[in-house]
Amino acid sequence: MAEINHVISRIQEMRGVVQVFSINEDCRDEIENIESSIKATLGIPVINRGVTECLAREQVICIIKKSSFRPPPEPTVLLISDDNVILGEEILPSVKEKFLASVAEEVVWLSDDFVLYPGRVGANKEYFVMPPVSFPEVEELDMKDVVSCSPSAPADMMLRKLHGFEDDPRLASILIGFNMS
Repeated sequence: MAEINHVISRIQEMRGVVQVFSINEDCRDEIENIESSIKATLGIPVINRGVTECLAREQVICIIKKSSFRPPPEPTVLLISDDNVILGEEILPSVKEKFLASVAEEVVWLSDDFVLYPGRVGANKEYFVMPPVSFPEVEELDMKDVVSCSPSAPADMMLRKLHGFEDDPRLASILIGFNMS
């Protein structure tokens, strides 16, 4: 338990963190149930691999954060075909300039931070995938197999309400899963 408390203390020190807490088995089950019921967006299924990976770890911690929390170190949304062709991806602000300077194919911006590659073709189906994302601050504490993710909107709402937070668009949750060192 001391190692978990050390991880929670380290995360609480981070800018933009409102609350940090450990997730118990009942809450894990509820998150899994919610995530399994998420329907397609614009007719395209959404697969939250990050949540699946987090919940497969020994320990899961949740952060309730404000927008001043640091940005993710890697893209959090991809559009992938069933044969693993990346058809679109999030372009983080920290790498946007480098991306624009190096991209060698046509792109279509769907938003300020998401591009489609119209020249890429996949096999049959496409999926929005929310991949697991690294979390360096926990990796630095010698925890193993560290992954983080954003849960779906319904799971995010459940986590915030469970800990006394009203529906506030300025807040969001992040899950961090890891195995003990």
